[in-house]
Amino acid sequence: MSTLRPFRATDLLRFNNVNMDVWTETYGNAFYLNYLSKWPDLCCIEESPSGRMMGYIIGKAEGQGTNHHGHITALSIAPEYRRLSLARRLVSLLEDISDSVYHGFFVDLYVRPSNEMATGLYEGMGYSVFRVVKDYYGNLGPDSEGTASENAYDMRKPLSRDSHRKSVRANGRDVIVNAASVS
Repeated sequence: MSTLRPFRATDLLRFNNVNMDVWTETYGNAFYLNYLSKWPDLCCIEESPSGRMMGYIIGKAEGQGTNHHGHITALSIAPEYRRLSLARRLVSLLEDISDSVYHGFFVDLYVRPSNEMATGLYEGMGYSVFRVVKDYYGNLGPDSEGTASENAYDMRKPLSRDSHRKSVRANGRDVIVNAASVS
């Protein structure tokens, strides 16, 4: 049993158990506070009955016209709370709000291809790879050429407003773009 509630600024002082994970991108406090002030309804946490943070989602609404969409900026579940469908619950909430409140055409996110558990989760929820963003994740450390980076999958799921599914494509893994071209 867990409680889904809005992410509060004070949660930044107690989310280390969730953020201390190799797959989680951690940002500065100003970044999180910006999201909490602009899109508070797209920023939520799962909390245990004891008050321990189990996971969170941070999202935003962006784009114009048929590119207007919800974006999952960060989703992370503490390792001890995985496999309880918390991520599905958080993503579903963001999708519902992106559809009913922001009237987006789709929801998107970026994920490392090497994070097979996450890509499997998203694919199981109806997301597909729209394109591969080359070198999206910066320097991962030295390799034989001096630096290493990792591509990202730009994954998308159409919402009710995109009844013709124009925001997705079947061959997304074959469409490769440079990170500089992604805004």
